[in-house]
Amino acid sequence: MSQKLHVKKGDTVVVISGKEKGKQGEIIAVDIKKERVTVKGLNLVKRHTKPSQANPQGGIIEKEGTIHVSNVMVLDPEQKVPTRTKKVEGNGSLVRVAVKSGAKL
Repeated sequence: MSQKLHVKKGDTVVVISGKEKGKQGEIIAVDIKKERVTVKGLNLVKRHTKPSQANPQGGIIEKEGTIHVSNVMVLDPEQKVPTRTKKVEGNGSLVRVAVKSGAKL
């Protein structure tokens, strides 16, 4: 069963563990079922590709791999530090808010 995640596409996040620890980037894809995210420019992996119409040469390409959602934290927009998030009701709708500064995400 999939559950809601604390991050979503377009969020700026900081990696808190693993080989990319301390680096930050923007989330470009979220896999809710596997609880993994793809961060732009991080966790690059090499893939061997066959020649195709899109890539007639084929060869080895580098692309972003996925990172488990527990290994990333949202970047606080005001203080520029990793923070947890909470949902606060504002004007009849739920809004995501950074715990450290209270800034809207």
